[in-house]
Amino acid sequence: MNFDLANVLVFLLLGAITAGLMLGLGFLLRPDNPERRKLTTYECGEPPSGSAWINFNIRFYLIALIFVIFDVEVAFVYPVATAFRHFVLDGNGLVAFLELFVFITILFVGLIYVWAKRDLEWLKKVGEAG
Repeated sequence: MNFDLANVLVFLLLGAITAGLMLGLGFLLRPDNPERRKLTTYECGEPPSGSAWINFNIRFYLIALIFVIFDVEVAFVYPVATAFRHFVLDGNGLVAFLELFVFITILFVGLIYVWAKRDLEWLKKVGEAG
């Protein structure tokens, strides 16, 4: 038990040391030639046009958040799906299946809710309630 904790602490320490070394090495080796052009906003290699303070459509954030939620679902389902055979062989197949089913059902109910509120539509009419 303590050995496992020591392994985790050693890897955390090695990770912190490696990150510190890489940042320090970059600080020592990179050129330092400040220019006014370097302080401008970077737009994919193009010179900036207009103000950077523009309003984005709120629907972009809603759809992006919904995508992230369902993308994280896959990240949680994948390990259980890959280890499902081991759960079955250990006699815990039904428990794993029910837990996975409840998890996906909750997410599916969330998807139906978002769909019913019409938050997946990019263009909405002005008078629509949301």
